[in-house]
Amino acid sequence: MLEEEYDRDRRSLPRHLRRQPEPERPFAFSIRPVEDGDIPDVREIYNHYVTNSVVTFDEDTWSIAQWREKRDQLQRLGLPFLVAQSPAGQVLGYALVQPMSSKSAYRYSVENSIYLGQAATGKGLGRALLEALITACEEAGIRQIVAVISDKGAEGSIALHEKLGFVEVGRMGRVGFKFGRWLGTIYLQKSLKPAKKSGRSGR
Repeated sequence: MLEEEYDRDRRSLPRHLRRQPEPERPFAFSIRPVEDGDIPDVREIYNHYVTNSVVTFDEDTWSIAQWREKRDQLQRLGLPFLVAQSPAGQVLGYALVQPMSSKSAYRYSVENSIYLGQAATGKGLGRALLEALITACEEAGIRQIVAVISDKGAEGSIALHEKLGFVEVGRMGRVGFKFGRWLGTIYLQKSLKPAKKSGRSGR
């Protein structure tokens, strides 16, 4: 039967007998601290950007062991590492902060990273993760967050950070070279609300 014949026959049926199209399921997720079982998904999400984009300057993919080492380091420092999870248990994206420097005077300032799985882009998840990350940083006693963003291919990330109060504070040109082209970086900074004394004494 041709498609137009099927549609005509379907419309001729009483309304209660017509097959209705499946309603689109709402995009749902929850945000929580990373767990060990999330690491393979985190690795897969990040490695996609390593091999297919210039939003990260990494050129070599990360192993699960490297990601576990990073998670353990951030836990020791009391720094947030969050994941967004679907109702079915799939990791849709992640957000974390890491020290700006190993020098102890930088202990109240961090650099953030947010990456989304390909099926989770364009649905508001990036904003939700960044908002949750900001809140977690305030609770941890962090006073400044800096985003270091590629000046090519990351326009959406720049716009998101600016919507949430990050302000551009500088640029560096041609400091990275990936996929045969020179890349620069854009620095955005956000001051956080004072939190109760956290006891962060150094790194």
